[in-house]
Amino acid sequence: MNYEYIPWFVLPYILLVFILIKRHKKSNKPGFFLKLAYGSFFYLILYLATIEALNKSYFFIVPLLFFGLFAWMFHREKARVMNGFLFNLFIISLGIYLIYNFLITQDLLVFGLLSLVGILFLAVALFGFTGLIILFYWNALVVIRRETHSLANLLTLILAVLMSIWLVYDSFIANMLPNWATLLLSILPAMFAYFVIAFLNFLSASILYQFNRPSYKQDFIIVLGAGLVHGEYVSPLLASRIQRAITFYYQQRKYTRHLVRFIMSGGQGPDEKVPEAVAMKKYALQQGIPEEDILIETNSATTLENMQYSREIIDHSGIKSPNVIFSSNNYHIFRAGIFAKMAHLKAEGIGAKTAFYYLPNAFLREFIAVIAMKRKRHFTIVGVMGFLLLGLSIISQIFSP
Repeated sequence: MNYEYIPWFVLPYILLVFILIKRHKKSNKPGFFLKLAYGSFFYLILYLATIEALNKSYFFIVPLLFFGLFAWMFHREKARVMNGFLFNLFIISLGIYLIYNFLITQDLLVFGLLSLVGILFLAVALFGFTGLIILFYWNALVVIRRETHSLANLLTLILAVLMSIWLVYDSFIANMLPNWATLLLSILPAMFAYFVIAFLNFLSASILYQFNRPSYKQDFIIVLGAGLVHGEYVSPLLASRIQRAITFYYQQRKYTRHLVRFIMSGGQGPDEKVPEAVAMKKYALQQGIPEEDILIETNSATTLENMQYSREIIDHSGIKSPNVIFSSNNYHIFRAGIFAKMAHLKAEGIGAKTAFYYLPNAFLREFIAVIAMKRKRHFTIVGVMGFLLLGLSIISQIFSP
């Protein structure tokens, strides 16, 4: 095992991290983790390229190109599912490259990275499909106990039931059916596999969006509304959105003193006594926010309308090229970013923390909503897959002995 080059990598890397931490403390600019991740990646690639070049090989260019494509797309527009797809392609290419690099260099550091990845894959393999079903049932029970019994809060339960049906079919029924019937019924798992891949791309893109750290030079913070308790009081979920915006408000005042105003955005639902924006303003006033720093938008009923009507307020502010962010729960900011683009509003999101038990349902709901936006594309693909499998089933029946 080769380890002679490791000290030449580790010591400068420690120095690099020390410099980044020092610079971060002096500037107090957001986005430190993202800068550290980028710096670490490029330094790792430099090390891998060096030890590979000593063996007169240059395949490190492949994952570097994938990363460059992902980084370009991500910084061009953060709220795109394509970012998740490109990031996953980069991860796959990097994994394959690490195996290749180790085969030609026998480097101890590369072996350590591969071992770490192997442990993660082993953990997933041991947990497996059955373990995932058990996890979804457990999560569903927790959500049912703590939340309302709406369809949106039962998504993990529905998914667990569907997965259980498939497990029973695959284990006991599939082997008793003729080949043409098995091939025909494979349409369903093929569709499920497609949407699993689509969900992984969505989840990757959504998680990457969480690392968004806007500068402390914002002119407006749009706080997206949510349902009220008893029709007039801010719910804990909505309160977390407002608190996240208030935290940013005070951070900006501390670091740059640049004036920023809230836009509380939310109309009045049929079961609400006051518009959500009015209740949100009242809550912010109770938290010590000056009234002159709070604007309200009371006409919206959807997230898209939140963005559209808030943009109208911003357009009438007289500020040229205003800097705008919006605050919502962490699972929601990715889709809200898509709506901001649809409303021609240049704004990025900051996310409030959400109870961990609620996240599986929340992300599933967001995924379904994102799929619905491009439903023609997705169901066209699924339809083509179904048509091909149906054709194979017919051919199998015709030519079967």
